[in-house]
Amino acid sequence: MEKTERTDQDVLMFFDRHQSALPIYEAFREKLYLKYPETQMRVQKTQITFSNKHVFACVSLARVKKKAELPDPYLVITLGLPAPIESERAAVKTEPYPGRWTNHIVVGSPEELDAELFSWVEQAYVFARDK
Repeated sequence: MEKTERTDQDVLMFFDRHQSALPIYEAFREKLYLKYPETQMRVQKTQITFSNKHVFACVSLARVKKKAELPDPYLVITLGLPAPIESERAAVKTEPYPGRWTNHIVVGSPEELDAELFSWVEQAYVFARDK
């Protein structure tokens, strides 16, 4: 079995109980690879990570808000940045260590994968690459 096939199967298993969120993920992945085709992806138990030199983005189904406040379906995109995102779209912002902010953005539809979100993805990509 080729690595791509295995990865695709891993992604399907990741979304096994959350099939309705899969189209959001697929749209995110497609946009990401169009812009950064050299990106490495790894499917883990609780998240899917995207990296260049270092991890710059993660996709998960983490509950970063109260259940009643989350859209159905939803996906959480987590970006590592040098500063917090100053937007109400950032559900949670933490500084695990000085100069490194983890920003969690809840996305409820492929339409929310807009230019603003991808400007943050680009910042995270550059931040990870230049570490």
